[in-house]
Parts: sequence; C-alpha cells; structure tokens
Amino acid sequence: MPSWGNGEDFVNVIYGLKLPNCEMHMHVLIIEDNRDILANLYQYFEALGHRVDSATDGLSGLILATHQDFDVIVLDLRLPRMDGLDLCQRLRQVHHRHTPVLMLTARDALEDKIVGFESGADDYMVKPFELPELDARLKALVRRAQGLQRVAVLHYADLTLDLETYEAYRGGRRLELPPIGFRLLALLMKAAPKVVSKLAMEREIWGDGPPETDALRSHVYALRQALDKPYPVPLLHTVHGVGYKLMRPDSLPRER
Repeated sequence: MPSWGNGEDFVNVIYGLKLPNCEMHMHVLIIEDNRDILANLYQYFEALGHRVDSATDGLSGLILATHQDFDVIVLDLRLPRMDGLDLCQRLRQVHHRHTPVLMLTARDALEDKIVGFESGADDYMVKPFELPELDARLKALVRRAQGLQRVAVLHYADLTLDLETYEAYRGGRRLELPPIGFRLLALLMKAAPKVVSKLAMEREIWGDGPPETDALRSHVYALRQALDKPYPVPLLHTVHGVGYKLMRPDSLPRER
C-alpha cells in the first residue's frame, strides 16, 4: 500500500487487492479541509465497511462532534473558522466529549506533537501516512475507549475519577486537571496500588513515539501539584528508577 496524505491522486489502491479482515466497523468523523484527502479517506474507509461523516471547517466539525456520537475523530490541525487545537480543547473542556481524536498534520516537530496531546488529542500522525496504519491506530483508540467505558467511574482512597464527565475529585473537592494529567491519573488509579512504569505512562500519552526529552516529569509534577499540594498526606509517590504509584494514607509506613 503506498504512502499517502498530501492530497495527491489516490489510484485505486483498494481495487484488485484483498482487503484485510475487518471485524470492527467504526463510525468515523473526518474534519479535513483538503477535499482530495477527504475524498480519498472516504473511499478507503467505506471500502473497509466503516461509516464516515465529515466537515471541511473547524466550526462545522465541532458542531457535528458535539451533536452526534462517533467512535473516533480524524482531525486536521490547520482548518478554517477554527483550528484543530482549539476544536479539540473545546470538545474536551467545554463540551466534555471524550470521543477519541487522532490529529493529522504536516508538522513533525516534537513541540507541535506535545501541544496536540495537551489540547486533548489521543494520537498524532504526520502527513504523508500509510492508510492501513491510520486504520489500525483508529481501531486501537476505539478499543481503548470501549475499555474505559466499561468502568465509567474509578475510585481509590478519597479519589473519584469520572471517565464520562472528565471530572476528578479528592475528598469531594474537584481537581482541575489538564487532559494529559487526567489520563495519567486514570492509568495510576486503574493500577493502584501497583507501580506504573515510566514507559507505560509515556506510551499512554505518546504511544510508541515518546519524546527524547523527559517531558513526562513535567506532567507528573503538574499532576502532583493538583492532586497532593492542597492536602496534608500525599497519594502520588515516586518509585525511584521504576515509575510512580498511588498509595492510601493508611498504607504508608508509620513514623516512629
């Protein structure tokens, strides 16, 4: 399968080839202003049995994303009327919608990827891309989201994390968490009191392409500030050389 993603001709890459076995049929929203790319994605996804809806500007895309239910969203970064970053932030923080978002962009700088994830994107692909890889990444996002939906509310110690409303509370007090902090806390709560390795946390945020810099440390620091700073007993603990874990206050070693 050839690489594609810059809007060049898409010459019947499907016809004459045996399509992969596709048990998962997704309802995909594509928000993309390049009509050539949009048409090609329609052709590819519909041939795989997926349902596809689309918008060619950010505002229309946000309206669709907040008024219909989709399994996953493919979101271009540069859009008219509202860019992809602003759309993703509003989708998460204003409308509290948690549909998985894969962001498409021609920008491959690390800083651009980090900004995309911090806006609430779940995955990131740089153009040009392989169509089968895009399909596989979308299916992985949908499977992960379905797994989270089976347990809508997480509890640990005096923490409560609602995966549907994207709200977190400690001792009844709401915690203000950015999207990455929320995802890290969910990962830690599902594993608690076990240790979550740094590698597992990096994969949760950046997939298989973590940054070369120690960006995880800054996100953990921000999470710790929101989670523990206002309280006398911390819940988040560092396991040096391994990762991080949550511990109930009553399980901490007593001082003698």
